[in-house]
Amino acid sequence: MSLEITIDPDAATAPYEQLRARIAEEARTGRLPVGYKLPTVRGLAEQLGLAANTVAKAYRALETDGVIETRGRHGTYVAAGDARAREVAAAATAYVDRTRRLGLDRDAARAAVEEALRAAYGDE
Repeated sequence: MSLEITIDPDAATAPYEQLRARIAEEARTGRLPVGYKLPTVRGLAEQLGLAANTVAKAYRALETDGVIETRGRHGTYVAAGDARAREVAAAATAYVDRTRRLGLDRDAARAAVEEALRAAYGDE
């Protein structure tokens, strides 16, 4: 199995975010199984034509989200556990942090989420 990723340099989304999202999706769906060894930062950067810092930034974000784990000099692997649940929890925490910085109270923050859910899923 090999990691097949394409980065669109013309996309509005930053390359590191494209890489982060793709690896997270591959891990969440099981196409990258738990324990799968990811390429080195330099190796993946060379493969994708990206700067090593770009790949390192994506790996750091994935590690923060619990999708991958770095085992020192042994490499970087897809982590065990429910990566999707960790990703959702991280997104929720980031949302709360942002709404607090913007000065929204709890009710306003909830209302914004409800509106976004209605827009995304309709009135269910």
